[in-house]
Amino acid sequence: MEFLSLLDVSFFLLAGFGALVGIIFGAIPGMTATMAVAVCLPLTYALGLHHGLALLLGLYVGGISGGMVPAVLLNIPGTPSSITTTFDGYPMARKGEGERALRVSVIASVIGGLISAAVLFLFAPLLADFSIKFSYVEKFLIILLALSVIASLSSNMLVGIFSGVIGIWLSLIGTYSISDGGNGHTRLMFDFMEPYLFEGFSLLPVLIGIFGISTILLESEKGVKNELSDERVKLGKGSHFSFSIFKGRLTNLVRSSFIGTFVGMLPGVGGSAASVLAYTQEKNLSRDSSEMGKGAPQGLIASESANNALTGGALIPLLSLGIPGDSTTAVLIGAFTLQGIQVGPLFIPENTDTWYIMMTALVFANFVMFFVMFYAIKHIAKVVMVPKHILYPLIVMMCVVGGYAINYGIMFDVWTLLIFGVLGYLIQKIGLEVAPLIIGFILGSQAEVYFVKSLESAGTLSIFFTKSPIAVVLWLLIVASVVFSIVLSLKSRAKRRQNSSADPDPV
Repeated sequence: MEFLSLLDVSFFLLAGFGALVGIIFGAIPGMTATMAVAVCLPLTYALGLHHGLALLLGLYVGGISGGMVPAVLLNIPGTPSSITTTFDGYPMARKGEGERALRVSVIASVIGGLISAAVLFLFAPLLADFSIKFSYVEKFLIILLALSVIASLSSNMLVGIFSGVIGIWLSLIGTYSISDGGNGHTRLMFDFMEPYLFEGFSLLPVLIGIFGISTILLESEKGVKNELSDERVKLGKGSHFSFSIFKGRLTNLVRSSFIGTFVGMLPGVGGSAASVLAYTQEKNLSRDSSEMGKGAPQGLIASESANNALTGGALIPLLSLGIPGDSTTAVLIGAFTLQGIQVGPLFIPENTDTWYIMMTALVFANFVMFFVMFYAIKHIAKVVMVPKHILYPLIVMMCVVGGYAINYGIMFDVWTLLIFGVLGYLIQKIGLEVAPLIIGFILGSQAEVYFVKSLESAGTLSIFFTKSPIAVVLWLLIVASVVFSIVLSLKSRAKRRQNSSADPDPV
């Protein structure tokens, strides 16, 4: 229990402050938890690893939870994971039950977050111990599985694969190190670029650009005029809130929390898939499913418990395998990079204090989120009225200053941040996927090392088709993810054809 000596007042203040700022980011339409973590990432260098993680985990928890505010009051998902919250939250708000809907959502959120934290605490060390036994072949197949899962769950599998390949290609720019099996020469660049890209693109400016600058560009495109009116942001007195509203709905609460945790473990899937899956399951199994979509509390419970359970689930593959579970945990890798720590199978056994401190911060941030949003929801709701023409320039300034300061004042990092900010904007405009690209960028260089080392040990590609039980299971999972994507695509195509044939011919 030596880690207790590392916990001080500032640690808890930073975790609480992070949760509060995250709530504000999540409550502003267009802002996300990922963006909150990316913008505040440079601060962690000055804070140190433990205090920095307290801040970032607080931002993560608060950002996911804050999305419920505009979802309920404005019918606008504050974060992608709050899409299904609008289905029942907004109808309740229109009936004058906005405050009641938000309180139900807050309770579901904290329960989902705590259940996922418990699963993380129990499961991540076991997975890490198991993954230590992996050879280079199995490590490569793990990364291949992660990329195939991301691609298969994208809107289009080919688009997801192409986006991931772009990310891998970008990760290989720089020097091909001799220690990695290379020749020590630079590659994938013109000669004039060598002084700037000798070591490739720096991870942190890339993350801040992709999730910070590109988001600002996309939102600014819609116009910075504040179109919200005070009349649309009324909580209403509604009926009296009581915890008895959860009576008979504990099964929904627990089931949705576990669904969110499991989906969070799948790399790159995201909270929107978790909440949609949990909401669908509740609609299929609930006795009063006909009320869902009209202002039913069970819809809020399913949605919010699932998307907040994502937080613990997404940290499981990050800390045990070194593979980010979602875009926010991909940014969290930057915090470890700043401190010279590599996440993966050896992280938990070699950094026991850090592991316990992360768990403490995660649980504490959930409690702070609950008390802030449950008892101060009337004040938090006013955040949706913040003028965008004031907010966006401040965020851009924070991104640029943070990008410049990360590596002790290298101006090319600012250009990297701006380049990837514009790139992130363009790839979303043309229909490519951000999650496969950024995870391909993070894992691409590792995949290359494991691939080359495997070939060096055997000299033939047959090494990837060994009779190792772990390798066989991984190949089966890879094939299953591809088959799942194909089947899903065929069903979607058949449904579109059915709908088009049902439409009357135009006159």
